Amino acid sequence: MRIAIHGRNFPESARPYIQSMFEELAKRQAEVVISEGYRDFLDKAGVAHYSEATYSTTEGVANADFIFSLGGDGTLLDAVTHVGPRLIPIIGINIGRLGFLATVAPPSIRLMIDALFTGQFSIDERSLVSVRSNQDIFGNLPFGLNDFTITRTQTSSMITVHTYLDGEFLNSYWADGVIISTPSGSTGYSLSCGGPVLLPQTNNFIITPISPHNLNVRPMIVMDSCQLAFEVESRSGNFLAALDSRSFTVETSVRISVQKETFPARLVKLSDDNFLNTLRSKLNWGWDIRN
Repeated sequence: MRIAIHGRNFPESARPYIQSMFEELAKRQAEVVISEGYRDFLDKAGVAHYSEATYSTTEGVANADFIFSLGGDGTLLDAVTHVGPRLIPIIGINIGRLGFLATVAPPSIRLMIDALFTGQFSIDERSLVSVRSNQDIFGNLPFGLNDFTITRTQTSSMITVHTYLDGEFLNSYWADGVIISTPSGSTGYSLSCGGPVLLPQTNNFIITPISPHNLNVRPMIVMDSCQLAFEVESRSGNFLAALDSRSFTVETSVRISVQKETFPARLVKLSDDNFLNTLRSKLNWGWDIRN
């Protein structure tokens, strides 16, 4: 089995679990390939990884059976760009904080590896958002798992986002910006701006305004089979376009369209991985602090 591994820095408390993970993979004679940046960090941290093979994050990983993401949800979003259309299953190991996507706790790493080798897992396919424009904004990575956002730059005032749904005018959002969220991203930026939580397999996008000037403007759910298009007005002549964690300043002359990507992200789901349980534990639903 060939395992690709990507991660970020980790607290000292996680070191024994990460070292144990590499030892377990070596014991099972797995072929391990590590992202270049993470390999350098592991070497500096003194973690023995038993592998000299690396892959470039700009070129992406190929020919792997699985990719391990060690960090928080942001690290897993990075791993999605490393995989791209190759459909390599991703396992999120939560070395970060909240972790709606990275659901494997460090003490469960050995059990997770055993589940992979024995086939005791399922694949959860998550839809991606795809961004197209008349200017090359995101290069060869015009897709994201969580959301696409149009926001004002730090020095600009409120912007106007003229929005079209399948070619028909929908609304002009006078706001700090607009979020187009996938179901996976519904627990992220969109949620903090008042958007609804969607189950992962819901075939929808959420249009969530950011601090709208008109208080009667609310988040809207649309089918992900539609195409959204945007024209932006800004006094500064530019705005910020962000796709997951990648953001660029864009001129208002640029026209942008958003639709569902042709390929999904494939997340490994273990037997005890349940989205409703994750919601309750991460958002403290059903908890009463008086008890």
